[in-house]
Amino acid sequence: MESVEISAKTEEEAVDLALADLGLSRSEVEIVVVKRGRTGLFRFGAEEVRVRVTQLGQLPEDRAGIIGMAKEALEGLLALMDVPATVNLEERRVGNEGFESFDIRGEDLGILIGRRGETLAALQYVTNLVVSRRVKARVGVLVDVEGYRQRRYESLQSLAQRSADRVKATGRPITLEPMPAAERRIVHLELHDHADVTTESVGQGDERKVSIVPKEGSGDRAG
Repeated sequence: MESVEISAKTEEEAVDLALADLGLSRSEVEIVVVKRGRTGLFRFGAEEVRVRVTQLGQLPEDRAGIIGMAKEALEGLLALMDVPATVNLEERRVGNEGFESFDIRGEDLGILIGRRGETLAALQYVTNLVVSRRVKARVGVLVDVEGYRQRRYESLQSLAQRSADRVKATGRPITLEPMPAAERRIVHLELHDHADVTTESVGQGDERKVSIVPKEGSGDRAG
């Protein structure tokens, strides 16, 4: 089973980064806090939280069979929703990594994306749930609609870098618009190794956002 250990300022940010690295959701992993960390007085002596995130279960060896079941399940869901569309298996790239994704193509498919991609996330979740129950193991197939996820991913990467540049230049934090957890992870991951800024999640529920803040001492480097 695949496993990663990640350190960050808070437990949530460490988990978000690990999930982004593995390409999994919380329901597909076991999370263990390896080191609790501490805040430190006036941030002096602060230590980061470290978590170990491990993928649950093992995928059956018949990858082609899983792909076939997932395509059948997804097409069945689209038929139940009375949405005429085709489902194609495509190779995508995010950064240096390649992965397979089902891309749904058709006319006027905005209904399948929904507000902030919520409908698309639900469609992917149900597809994985159906297949997981059939094979008695957790699976993690990806579902997209006309390349929406890829475009959104690249847009968020660009937004994160532009915002980080502004924070570095002004020395003032920036809080982005509310985002679902999967999108917040992209911002956290994009700026995880940034020399001058760090990120943290703020707010509750649907209003949870990413705040980009200067690192201690970054003003001296920027000057």
